[in-house]
Amino acid sequence: MNTKFGTMYRTVVSSDEQDGPLPLLLTMLTFVTGLVDAFSYLLLGRVFVANITGSLMFLGFALGGAPGFFWESYVLALVPFLIAAASGGLLIKAFGRHRGRHLLASLVLQDVVVAVALLISFIMPIEETATMQILTVLLAASFGLQNSTVRALKVPDMTTTVLTLTMTGIASDLSKEGSGRGQLRRRSASILSMVSGAIIGTLVIQYLEYRLILVIAFVVILVCTLLSLRLRNSKAPWTQSRTL
Repeated sequence: MNTKFGTMYRTVVSSDEQDGPLPLLLTMLTFVTGLVDAFSYLLLGRVFVANITGSLMFLGFALGGAPGFFWESYVLALVPFLIAAASGGLLIKAFGRHRGRHLLASLVLQDVVVAVALLISFIMPIEETATMQILTVLLAASFGLQNSTVRALKVPDMTTTVLTLTMTGIASDLSKEGSGRGQLRRRSASILSMVSGAIIGTLVIQYLEYRLILVIAFVVILVCTLLSLRLRNSKAPWTQSRTL
């Protein structure tokens, strides 16, 4: 068992010529996804701010008249997510030629937005509709930016949010040998990271202070930002924009 986890760890953090340390950083961001989606779904009115496909489906349920689903909540998640994802194109133009600088710029902006959300959670009671709506908008925007960046980085099997294809890849790779095993380990690490975030987020909400979720999210993104600082001047092959 230890050997398997050790191999998975080395696969995620390995600084290869294609992706360098990006898999490690994206795995950490995948943890944040599970953490914050637990927060948004359990406290902000059954809405997903990172796995935005879920909110899109819920919007369909609401428009179809299903009880307990309110279309306003899902629009407040979808619109900021898409606007932030679209604005991520500006980062691509400015930093897209260097993947390390691109990720660093995105992380700085995302952490600022999460910090504002954390501040709002201390100033305004989360039970108020206005608070829930503001937090939904801010968090959805932060993950729209993250998704745009991850898409541009093009690290295989590391989407940080929707893992449907990742899980499909695991099922497909179970019968493979050789290189397929390496992909299997990276995909497994991604899934374990998101599930761990969701579990920790749920436990924090049930037994501790819910604001701690935003604190953890802010700290993890900040750590990723600090780790990315050393990448901004790297001239390693992996820093060049990648075509898949």
